[in-house]
Amino acid sequence: MASLLNIGMSGLGAAQSGMYTLGNNIANADVESYSRQQNVQKTSGGQQVGQVFIGTGTTLADVRRVYNAFLENQLRTTTSLSSDATTYLNQITPLDTALSSADTGITAALQSFFSAMQDASAKPTEDASRQLLLSSAQTLAKRFNTLSAQLNQQNSNTNSNMTSLANQVNNLTKTIADLNEQISKVGVVTGQPNDLLDQRDGAVRELTSLIGADVVEQKNGNYDIYLKNGQALVLGNTTQTLGVEPTATDPTRMSLILNRGSTKMDITNSTTGGELGGLIRYRKETLDPALNELGRVALVVADAINSQLAQGIDKDGNFGASLFGDINSAKAIGERSIAKQGNTGTGNLNVTIADTGKLGTSDYQVTFNNPLNLKEYTVRKLPEGTDMGTHNLDDDPAPVFDGFTLAGNGGTFAAGDSFKITPTRNAAATIESVLTDPKRLALASPLTATSGSGNKGTGVITQPNLTSELDIYDAAELNKLQTGLKYSTPVKLVFGDDGASPQSYTLYNSTGDSIGTGTIIPGQDNKLQLSVPLTDANGNALGGNFTFEMNVNGAPKNGDSYSVALTGAGSADNRNAQSVIDLQTKSTVDVGTNGKGISITDAYAKLVSNVGGKAGQAQMDSDATGALQKSALDSRNSLSGVSVDEETGNLIKFQQYYTASSQIIKAAQETFATLINSL
Repeated sequence: MASLLNIGMSGLGAAQSGMYTLGNNIANADVESYSRQQNVQKTSGGQQVGQVFIGTGTTLADVRRVYNAFLENQLRTTTSLSSDATTYLNQITPLDTALSSADTGITAALQSFFSAMQDASAKPTEDASRQLLLSSAQTLAKRFNTLSAQLNQQNSNTNSNMTSLANQVNNLTKTIADLNEQISKVGVVTGQPNDLLDQRDGAVRELTSLIGADVVEQKNGNYDIYLKNGQALVLGNTTQTLGVEPTATDPTRMSLILNRGSTKMDITNSTTGGELGGLIRYRKETLDPALNELGRVALVVADAINSQLAQGIDKDGNFGASLFGDINSAKAIGERSIAKQGNTGTGNLNVTIADTGKLGTSDYQVTFNNPLNLKEYTVRKLPEGTDMGTHNLDDDPAPVFDGFTLAGNGGTFAAGDSFKITPTRNAAATIESVLTDPKRLALASPLTATSGSGNKGTGVITQPNLTSELDIYDAAELNKLQTGLKYSTPVKLVFGDDGASPQSYTLYNSTGDSIGTGTIIPGQDNKLQLSVPLTDANGNALGGNFTFEMNVNGAPKNGDSYSVALTGAGSADNRNAQSVIDLQTKSTVDVGTNGKGISITDAYAKLVSNVGGKAGQAQMDSDATGALQKSALDSRNSLSGVSVDEETGNLIKFQQYYTASSQIIKAAQETFATLINSL
């Protein structure tokens, strides 16, 4: 009867342990990393009775963790991809909204500015329309400033997020290393510690949501964790930590650093997956190019409008003033070069914009490598590393790289010194409207032609167009040309014998001296391209000429004349304003050697389109990786997850087992009592 009692007791124990296990399952049903557990029973050894063996009950062989390594690894991989895609989407969505919104983007502000210019052009003598134009210019500049501030804030947020995420990674790798040690110790002595294994898998899964990583399980059960570039984060119970430091070539951008004992390794460019991978990818592929493109548009807007206004005459009869700040101010040219940390020389570089139409959206690396010539440098375009040749700071003229030139700032350079050149990055943040007097807006063309009072022929002329460009950023040349235009005019065009064909004409300067001749075909449209020597107030030659062109139609009579003079104060002429309006569609951005490019409005539209396309792709990537992650999670949970309904059914089963085993014990007691009583 003792064997019958033992069998009953073993059944009670088996039923009880089963209820313990399923109770634990139910209690942890909502724990994400928990794997369902199952009791593994085996029969106790049988006893031989005669020619047969009679069983002696059951025993608990193991509490098994329902787990599949392939499904868990698939879940880690998809979690990393989904986290990367979601992080990228969360970053690019507000950028896409800011660029395309009428309230925050540049398009609406540009349209408002050119509409105000149209109003001023229609009423060039009215101060109210001129003041409205100044207000629109201020709004446009502030819109650039605000949008640039948003992008720079995103960069600051990226820097701080990288620091926070790196700390989280370090905490998780330490947790995994500690669990490795505990699991290896417990596993050797007492078998598999299911709860510790689940905790470790949960920590690894959380780690892969932060950074892409691969897991290698060793024979002793330890997990070794490697980054996608092959560098180890966890080896057994030891770890290597991540850190965040300012990039040596650009302190405004943080780099991800792997601390390997006494050495450090920059792993920024090789980091993929997880939130860190998504942040770094967004900054590299979208944020920095967008900031550079926005800056390029700001530079072209300021330069093109300033340059065109310099070609005109304001309400007071003076040459035009800049509407926007100087794109080549001393502060601006000094901020476009960033010295690499560790440079041993004292010098830096001045970066001057020579042609905004040739500017790209790249950054550049300048390196001084020749110890025998410390003014020799090489230029590479980033990020692709295109070699742009070897040059010298003493080159005259200075070489032009994609619209900008380089010069030393007076310091010294040492072999190995390196500089990052950012020609356009800060332009949108620094553009400002500097003109405050509406009368200084140069809406009139500088030259005006009038017909002689005694003309008798049918000749008709168009208003002259100044073809000499006034460089608003070259003070000496600008002053010389403006002075020459002031004192070298008026000039007079006098026609000769109207019976001859072609008919001759003579050009006279302001003192009445002949300075050139030519011919026209009477009755046809004739374009005249004329050149006048520059002189000062005393009639002394300044060197060089100014040129202009005009058309002559009809048939002038002998002696008919036309005078071309500097446009006077209070003119109702609006030709220069119309030229500014034409900048909406004129090719001023990304102008190639063939002279073809795109307009300001098209350049910004291209930026909006590029970011919008990437945002759309990011949404699709997020949806796709999210679906893969959900599928992997469902697959894992279908095997390892806890089903409360199933566990409830098992509970009823074990209750019945328990009752039945109790009945066996009761029967054994009654039988034993009957035997005792009978004796």
